[in-house]
Amino acid sequence: MKIAVTAASGQLGAAIVKATVALTSKQNVIALARSPEKAKHLGVEVRLGDYNQVEQLEQSLQSVDVVLLVSGMDAPDKRIGQHRNVINAAKKAGVKKIVYTSVQGAEENTAFSPVIQSNRQTEQDIKDSGLDWVIGRNGIYIEPDVEYIENYKKAGKITNCAGDGKCGYTIRDELAYAYAHMLTETKHHGQTYNLHGEALSQYQLAEYLNQAFDANLSYQPMSVANYRLDRIEELGEFIGSVIAGIYQGIAEGKSDNPSHYQQAAGRAHQTWPDYFNHLKQQQ
Repeated sequence: MKIAVTAASGQLGAAIVKATVALTSKQNVIALARSPEKAKHLGVEVRLGDYNQVEQLEQSLQSVDVVLLVSGMDAPDKRIGQHRNVINAAKKAGVKKIVYTSVQGAEENTAFSPVIQSNRQTEQDIKDSGLDWVIGRNGIYIEPDVEYIENYKKAGKITNCAGDGKCGYTIRDELAYAYAHMLTETKHHGQTYNLHGEALSQYQLAEYLNQAFDANLSYQPMSVANYRLDRIEELGEFIGSVIAGIYQGIAEGKSDNPSHYQQAAGRAHQTWPDYFNHLKQQQ
């Protein structure tokens, strides 16, 4: 069975390639990338894979049985068509199954909602494709908070507009493990899985970060409007607004969903005490 992973030069795509190789073999996995040289380090066959190039995608998906479609990074209105390019190319190339990395979040009334809506449209397009399918709805990555630790320490606090809301966080390597099983096992066909670990509040996240990094952070909630302005100042209008929308959704409970990680992966998600203890040992 040949499995192709799109966006393989990205962090999630690369992690899924590695996890799938570990579960199968290098000969079974093909990495698709817009810039193939950026995926050479994965040690598998690399083919061109630009979401905007339908004929190229069709050629690159020849001899492939299963394709992992990593949700694109373009603006929401462009993503739908780009994803359809992959779906249509897969059908023409004779691919039998698509696995899609979707996302959880508020489907309306936040600045992140257009991204969620574009993901939901792709989910429907995949269901309508006539191919076997599995959909994963990823939780929020916890790694950016870990990578931001020096900034948090400098400020002495975590500030955002999540309030008391809980968030189903996850880790890229845990997602990759689940997707490798979703790609290779037929029992998942027709399933939509929420993929995340135990949901955490921002207060709990601050405590875990304190323990792992010997910090003294507190969590201080902000209004959506003020947090949006704060993020725009650092990251620009589009990304700043989207991030504020993500945390608004957390405040509204849209990221606190039942997790299906165990069903998808065949084992429990790594616990947060284990994850943060490991980080502490690395210090």
